[in-house]
Amino acid sequence: MSDQQWFYCLKHGTVEPPEGCRAADRLGPYPDRETAARALEIAHERTAAADESDREWDERGSDRDPGR
Repeated sequence: MSDQQWFYCLKHGTVEPPEGCRAADRLGPYPDRETAARALEIAHERTAAADESDREWDERGSDRDPGR
């Protein structure tokens, strides 16, 4: 395993090393090329998990006493 970090460039849709495009156009760093290639899938999974967590938080919050 290498210490090299990899990024996914949103502008070009490619995996690239740190010397690639500007940070605002990239996702990462990722530990290897294969993980960086899955960047959009990983972002989707994380967003779905966060959305679910927000729904659970909202549901618990609706059970609170409004007078508090």
